[in-house]
Amino acid sequence: MKDYIAGLGEILFDCLPDGKKLGGAPANFAYHVSNFGFEGIAVSAIGKDADGLLIKEELKPKGLKFHLEEVDFPTGTVQVTLSGNGIPQYDICQGVAYDNIPWTEEIEEIAKNSRGVCFGSLAQRNAVSRNTILKFLDTMSPIGTLKVFDINLRQHWYSREVVEESLYKCNVLKLNDEEICTISELLELKRIPQPEGNAPLQLVDFEDQCREIMNNYDLQMIILTCGTNGSYVFCADGRTSFQPTPKVAVADTVGAGDSFTGSFVACLLKGMTVEAAHERAVKVSAYVCTQHGAMPVIPQELLR
Repeated sequence: MKDYIAGLGEILFDCLPDGKKLGGAPANFAYHVSNFGFEGIAVSAIGKDADGLLIKEELKPKGLKFHLEEVDFPTGTVQVTLSGNGIPQYDICQGVAYDNIPWTEEIEEIAKNSRGVCFGSLAQRNAVSRNTILKFLDTMSPIGTLKVFDINLRQHWYSREVVEESLYKCNVLKLNDEEICTISELLELKRIPQPEGNAPLQLVDFEDQCREIMNNYDLQMIILTCGTNGSYVFCADGRTSFQPTPKVAVADTVGAGDSFTGSFVACLLKGMTVEAAHERAVKVSAYVCTQHGAMPVIPQELLR
C-alpha cells in the first residue's frame, strides 16, 4: 500500500506581463510534503495542448509525483495584468481542464492509498471537479487520515454550499484572517453587539469564530494565519498554538502558505506534536519567502 499525501485541485499557469509561471496550490502543497520524505502527489487535469505538456516538463525536475488527467478543455490559466499604479488584477479563466477533473480508476486508487489530502474551493466551482474531490474524500480511509480544506477563496468562485459541504468532509481547516471574516458572514456565525447600544453588530473575535466552526462541523483543528501578526492552531481539545511571523528579507510570498500547510501536515504525520509541527511550518514558510518561486530547494536542517 502506498502512503500518498495528495494535493487535489487546480493546476495552471499564471500569465504575467513577464511570462508564464506554474501555479496552483495543490502542486505546491504536494511538493513541500515530498520534502519530508512522503510520497506527495499532485492530482489535477490538463488540456491536450502545449501548456499541458509544459506543466509536465516543469514538474518533472522537481521530483514530484503527479497524476494529471488529459481532458478536452484548455489547460488552466490566470491572466494577470497590472493597473496604472502597479496593482495586479486577476482574471481566473473558466471552462478549463482543472474544472473538469474526471473520477477515474486511477484517481480512486490514489484516494484509497492516501494518508492525507489538501483541497480548496476554486476547483469546486464546476460540478465535474467538485464531484471528483468529494468522491476522493469519501474514498479515503476514515481512520488516521488528514483531510485539509485550505479554503483559498478566490474572487467570487465560492458559495455557502461548497464551503459547508467541504467543512463536513474535512477534519482540518486552514484559512487566513480575511477569509475567516468572509466565511463568518457566509455561515452566519454568532454576532455580539458593540458596547454602544445602537451601534452595528460586530463579529465575535477570531478564536470564538474558529471554535464555533470547529464545533459546528466536528473538526480536529483550525489553522489561522494572520500575516505579519503570526499564526494560530486551534485544537478540538481546547489547546491553542501560536507562532509569531519571523522577520525575513522577502523575495516573494508565492507559495508560502502552501509550504506552511505541506510542512505542517508532514510533521503531524511524522508524529510531531501540534506545537512542534506548527513551529517547523512557520520556519519553512519564512524561508520560502526569502526565495523566488513556490518550490525552492529547502535546506536540510529545516527538514530533519
